[in-house]
Amino acid sequence: MKSIDSADFKVVDKIKLSKLPTNLEVGASDEKKENKLEKISAKLSELQDVMYAHNKYGVLICLQGMDTSGKDSLIREVFKGFNSRGVVVSSFKTPNSAELEHDYLWRHYLALPEKGKFAIFNRTHYENVLVTRVHPEYILNENLPGIENVEDIRPEFWGNRMEQIRNFEKHISQNGIIVLKFYMHLSKEEQRQRLLRRLEEGKHNWKFSTGDLKERGHWDEYMEYYEDAINSTSTEEAPWYVVPADDKEMARYIVGKIIWEEMQKHTDIKEPEMDGKVKENIEMYKDILKKE
Repeated sequence: MKSIDSADFKVVDKIKLSKLPTNLEVGASDEKKENKLEKISAKLSELQDVMYAHNKYGVLICLQGMDTSGKDSLIREVFKGFNSRGVVVSSFKTPNSAELEHDYLWRHYLALPEKGKFAIFNRTHYENVLVTRVHPEYILNENLPGIENVEDIRPEFWGNRMEQIRNFEKHISQNGIIVLKFYMHLSKEEQRQRLLRRLEEGKHNWKFSTGDLKERGHWDEYMEYYEDAINSTSTEEAPWYVVPADDKEMARYIVGKIIWEEMQKHTDIKEPEMDGKVKENIEMYKDILKKE
């Protein structure tokens, strides 16, 4: 299997999504990719146990991508070895009435990971500069000062939101949250095939929504706004990774490998040492328990 270099997917300069591959040929069977992922998943699970004991970092994994890009199955496969208490998944859809009474980042703050845990945002705070940009009328639901109609939403509004998101991510990263963001880069043709399979395979019929077709009609707009969001907010504190998503097995392995390699940079994550007094008297405590 061809070696995968995580750096190849990291956004460090301005990118054009149309120039980036949606598929990656590595000369390996699906079975081999799955075996590789199994090993990475097991390592990540062990790391989370150590993180829990260390109790200084949380990890935020952000997943974005068009419908059918494989986010749900990726979460299931990459994190399946985790202790269920060590990972929490949040999916952000249309904000409810209570959420609309606060600023648009409020609900995302509430879902941030505790120390020692992973949080996964399946669709993220970036919906606020993606879906709302394709459908600016949604912004009116936020009841913002100075925004009375769609015409009031000027280009600088989106620039301000990008800055607010950068500040949000910088703030949480400076307070112990490791932020990794993944854009699942799916081709329009592969999405068409996956939507067809949803309709043709009985067990997946329930996944199909007419809304999928509606949003597909805005494909070019979404690509433009994804590109702008990624270019505007990929920082050292919160980098974006563009992952080819036409091959689900490969995409899962790439994401798992990137997370593992990024976590290795935090060399201070170690299990705490045993309390000195306990260590000094460990033989006595063992003897007490054995005599019970």
